[in-house]
Formats: sequence, C-alpha cells, structure tokens
Amino acid sequence: MKRSAVLLVVCGALVGWVGRGVAGARAERRSQLLIPQLENAAVTVWKTVLRPHEKIAMHRHEHGRVVVALEGGTLTLPQQGGGTRRLDLETGKAYWLDADPPGTSHGDDNDSDRQIELMIVELKH
Repeated sequence: MKRSAVLLVVCGALVGWVGRGVAGARAERRSQLLIPQLENAAVTVWKTVLRPHEKIAMHRHEHGRVVVALEGGTLTLPQQGGGTRRLDLETGKAYWLDADPPGTSHGDDNDSDRQIELMIVELKH
C-alpha cells in the first residue's frame, strides 16, 4: 500500500492544484482521504477520513497493518472477484489486518451516516 497511498496523495495534490472544476475537486478530495503522517524504515503511517457514504477505490496492502479507529464505524470492503468483508471499528480501539493475499484487492466503503476516521500504521517488512 505504501506506493499506492503515496501515489494517490501526490497525484491528487498535483491534479487538484493544477486542475479546475469537478475533476480538480475529486482529485483534491482524494488527497484528503490519505493524509501522510510519518514514514521511516519500519512503517508508513497515514490518516484516512471517510465522510458518510464515501468510498475508496480498489487497492491492496502488501504488508500487515494496525488500524486505530479515531472515529469508529462500519466499513464494507468489497473484494476483488466478488463478495464483501465487513469491519466494525469501535472508537479508540486498535485492530490488526493482515497483508492482502497475492493478486487480490479490496475497496473501503463507508455505508453509514457517520464520518469514519482511521490512523493506519503499515509495517514495511
């Protein structure tokens, strides 16, 4: 996910800064979904804020990660090839999520009427 997260943030910021109108607004919002916090040799840390009914496009995580629910809620994770996974995240609690299996990806959908705010700490090894 490191490469994907950084790529989304960098591309979103550049397109949002240069572009105008709907495309620029979408790119700007995408850059707000993945907010870099810290990166070193061991981890990549970012914050994700999903407004009610907001979705993150299909992506994958190459490494395991800790997810801390700053504002909890229920995420629906559509899986590549069909099916979904549901994560009930309680405010103030931490959760471990394994790396995605090879060749798979998932999305993140906030199907609720509440904002969900997460801190993600992804290991690099």
